[in-house]
Amino acid sequence: MERTAPRPLVDTHLRRITYLRLSVTDRCDLRCTYCMPERMQFLPKAEILSLEELYLLARSFMARGVRTIRLTGGEPLVRRDVVDLVRAIGRHARSLGGEELDEVTLTTNGTQLAQHADALASAGVRRINVSLDTRDPQTFAQLSRREALPQVLEGIAAAREAGLQVKLNTVAMRGVNDGEIADLVAWAHAQGHAISLIETMPLGEVDERREDRFVSLADVRRDLESLWTLTPSDARTPGPSRYFDIAETGGRIGFITPMSENFCEGCNRLRVTATGQLYPCLGGGERVDLRAALRSATPEPTVADALDQAMAIKPLAHDFRIGQGEAPAQPRHMSVTGG
Repeated sequence: MERTAPRPLVDTHLRRITYLRLSVTDRCDLRCTYCMPERMQFLPKAEILSLEELYLLARSFMARGVRTIRLTGGEPLVRRDVVDLVRAIGRHARSLGGEELDEVTLTTNGTQLAQHADALASAGVRRINVSLDTRDPQTFAQLSRREALPQVLEGIAAAREAGLQVKLNTVAMRGVNDGEIADLVAWAHAQGHAISLIETMPLGEVDERREDRFVSLADVRRDLESLWTLTPSDARTPGPSRYFDIAETGGRIGFITPMSENFCEGCNRLRVTATGQLYPCLGGGERVDLRAALRSATPEPTVADALDQAMAIKPLAHDFRIGQGEAPAQPRHMSVTGG
């Protein structure tokens, strides 16, 4: 009897899910102040999915119509042998002749990128996101609590040399880097890189008040428009960036605005943590335990049922708020959810 093809992932709001952010670790070698406290408690390694389990999950999502898989963390490149996972998933990407995936990519802080850039390119990665909030060494050290800016810049240069398309991700923060955003955009474009600006989000307890650092990207955009000509771009990526071309720099800038301009109506994403918890919404508490499904007596149908459950509970929108006395929207940190 002929088997029925697996159903695409479509939630109750008729949004088709084509993009998976798959965390391989919650660990990171930086301690960025907006992301985690200095004395961050990481998960026991025994709770983290094996590379084989992560690959099986990737295959399950591909079978249900996911076309982009982004590996995240924490910092994904601190996990030993993670390139083996990239290579296994990359075989399904069009860049290496596969048919299931449009692309496999990852988000990194760049500290380990110089030693992995060539291997990532060989494994089928064609573009990466690198987090870079400042090019000032003192600001970088204060923000990340580590003096690692030279390694990050070296990693970005190595990625370019390896033929990877680099997009920089910058979290805009009042009193930290808001005064250098224009310079950072100009530098990125001069290097041939696109850049996306991101509003800080209330995820997890940190060592400072987020309302003191929050800056609306609507304000940042107005400031940039006083310097340059921003034209809406036809460029699209699987993520939530809204892109503009800047005539004077010849480059592209994206705005990710979870706080000031909600973009949930077009959400096509799911997040899976390194412990196998599927969160249908970054800002929601709804979750499905894929680790239990993977380790059940019948993993394939149990994972399929769990994905159906996730579609049933995916909310219409998140409910982020930053203000005096507000608790985080979710107690889990971004590094736990998958940045």
